[in-house]
Amino acid sequence: MKQISAKEVEAILSNGNTPNIIDVRETAEVANGKIPGAENIPLGLIEFRMQDLDKTKEYIMVCRSGARSGRASQFLESYGFNVINMSGGMLAWEGDIE
Repeated sequence: MKQISAKEVEAILSNGNTPNIIDVRETAEVANGKIPGAENIPLGLIEFRMQDLDKTKEYIMVCRSGARSGRASQFLESYGFNVINMSGGMLAWEGDIE
């Protein structure tokens, strides 16, 4: 499973790029703030929402600490998706939130 640090994601965003970020935390957790532009798909719904994802795109997976997003990454990877887990999750995030 590929990994990316929170700092690397911040750098991508600060360069004006808009990566595809999926936040797998529960809706109540996301209400406290998420990475700008991130789409919230709770981990329990990933299986049902994967038809909405594009296998030609790269997705950065995010959660609170990196564990749930790691599980989501492994799951999606097993179905042929190009995913990267943000290690440390939102606990490591120091950038802006929305």
